[in-house]
Formats: sequence, C-alpha cells, structure tokens
Amino acid sequence: MKSKLSQFSFNLPKELIAHYPVANRDESRLMVVHKDTGEIEHRVFKDILEYYDEGDALIYNNTKVFPARLYGRKEKTGAKIEVFLLRELNKEARLWDVLVDPARKIRVGNKLYFKDENDEDVLVAEVVDNTTSRGRTIRFFYDGTDEEFKAVLDQLGNTPLPKYIDRPIEEIDRERYQTVFAKEVGAVAAPTAGLHFSRELLKRLEIKGVNFAEITLHVGLGTFRNIEVEDLSKHKMDAEYFKIDQGAVDVVNKAKRSGKRVCGVGTTAMRTIETGVSAESLLKTAEGWTNLFIYPPYEFHIANSMITNFHVPKSSLLIMVCAFGGYDLIMEAYQVAVKEKYRFFSYGDAMMII
Repeated sequence: MKSKLSQFSFNLPKELIAHYPVANRDESRLMVVHKDTGEIEHRVFKDILEYYDEGDALIYNNTKVFPARLYGRKEKTGAKIEVFLLRELNKEARLWDVLVDPARKIRVGNKLYFKDENDEDVLVAEVVDNTTSRGRTIRFFYDGTDEEFKAVLDQLGNTPLPKYIDRPIEEIDRERYQTVFAKEVGAVAAPTAGLHFSRELLKRLEIKGVNFAEITLHVGLGTFRNIEVEDLSKHKMDAEYFKIDQGAVDVVNKAKRSGKRVCGVGTTAMRTIETGVSAESLLKTAEGWTNLFIYPPYEFHIANSMITNFHVPKSSLLIMVCAFGGYDLIMEAYQVAVKEKYRFFSYGDAMMII
C-alpha cells in the first residue's frame, strides 16, 4: 500500500521545468502508458486521434482562469504587496478570500491601494480578517456595478502563472494559460491537461465520432498546496466548487454502457467525476464543493483512461495519477520522462494512461 508521502518523491532537474508553451498546443510531446502491458510509447499530442474512436467520450474541465494576481501598495508605508484572489465570498459586500505576500506586513485594518497604468488609484481594499498565516479576507471599496467592478479586477489583474515559471508575464500567457474550451470563470490555475487541445484537434476528434462531456471544477490553490503530513490519510484538501450537468452525464454513461473508452482530461476532471458517482457506478448530476483527495489504493468508477501533465514530486496530482495508473508503472514512467527530457508542469508535455 502506497500511502506515505515520501514514496512519491523523485529527482527532477530544474532545466526540465517548462517556462513557455510549445508553439502549437497539440504538438507537445505525449507519453502513452499502457496499464495492461506496461508499455511506454513516445508520441506527439495530436496522435491521441489514433487512440479514440466513435462512441468514446472525453471529459474536460471548462473552467476559465481569471487574472487573479494583483499588485498593490500598503497605506502609509507604500510597501508593495502581492494579492492573490482565491474566491469571492460575498458579491454585495465585495469580500474575497486572498493570499498576501509578504504576509508579515499585513494586519487586520490595513488598507491597500491599487493603481492603473496611469498611476492613478482605481481600487482600495481593507483587510478585515486573518484566515491563515498567509491568507486574509479583504473588502474592496467600489461604488460601480458588479460588472464594472469585475472589469476593474480584470484590468488590474495578471495571469496567475505558477511561481515556478520564473519570468515576467507576457502577452502570450493570457491566451495560452487558458484552454480553448474555457468558459466558466472561476479558476485561479488552469486545468493544464486541457492546454494541449487545439480547436483543430477537437474538430478532428468530433469528426471521428468522439463525444465530449463538459464538467466544471474551479481550480483553487488547494490543488497545489504542499502536503505536510507523511500519512496521506491525514491530508485534507481545500474544497473547490464543481458542477456536473445532465448533458455530461448522458454522454459519459452512454459510453460506459457501450463499453467504450472514457477519458478524464486532467486530474481536476477526474476528481470531479469521482465526486459524482451514482450507486450503480455511473456518473450523476451534482453541484457543490469537493475536497476529495485520491491516493492509492483507490477504485476509479467512471474513466478508464486519463490525460495529464507531468507533476511536482510529492503533489496530490502525482499521487492521484499513481492511484490511476499503478504506483510502480507511473513512477517508472516518470524516471523515463526525466531520462528522455520531457517538459514538466503547467506548460510542459502530456501523459496519457490507457
């Protein structure tokens, strides 16, 4: 039983961390891992066309990343403060859960000022509560409509690239750190397995008769928080909002009943569909908050294949992939990925487990 955090460690050379996406979404590398034989193939992402046929189902997360990273200044001292928006708590009161950096400089009652490109203050916020050592609840002061307020946040905000992408945000990131099927605004991080799909590839899959099921999970920082306990049964995931509608249920269950391939595109899609399992081990409609943490041993009920990126050592994402593909096979695949110089993390290459 692989339920200890230390069992999911591996050595990752820093030069394998991808800082930019490949030129074309569907031309990243693809490692194909066969669960039944242990075979590992090296392909290009658009080659997934060869693995899916008429009646198969692809389940993808249609969440849309919003520009969640803001830079403000503290009243009186003028100290620069990074504010990372996590989620809106109260629309009328404009209350948000946020992370602040450096956290030690921020206290309840402090005011923060945010300037536009003309160096004019366009937004003011007050810290009203401490939620964690780094987290705060803040209230924005703004007299306009909700649409106008969101427009100001969009104007001030920056694409929330992960910190390990150690470079300034560029114009390319607004488009490429977003899937082509993103439409439900609410994520602070992209469902990165979906970044490899181009509109052309989706159309070619559709022509082949592959069906698509859209679900929503608004990716929060809980997905990426470090696991602090060695015993995985004691780890608690932060809750994230999800929704599964009837359209997705119909597509997935038709494929399952027909014995077709059902693919979860990414760990977020997998967590969502495993949250919405019926008594008959089929998908059901559901909406709410999930804190499901999947670690070995785990019996998956919905998908029989999975597309994912290459993840951080000791992360909940890697742990879930091991639960799906088998610990020994996936850890071996990661060693192969390092040897073959696959690109890791959000802008990196992909793995498909079938």
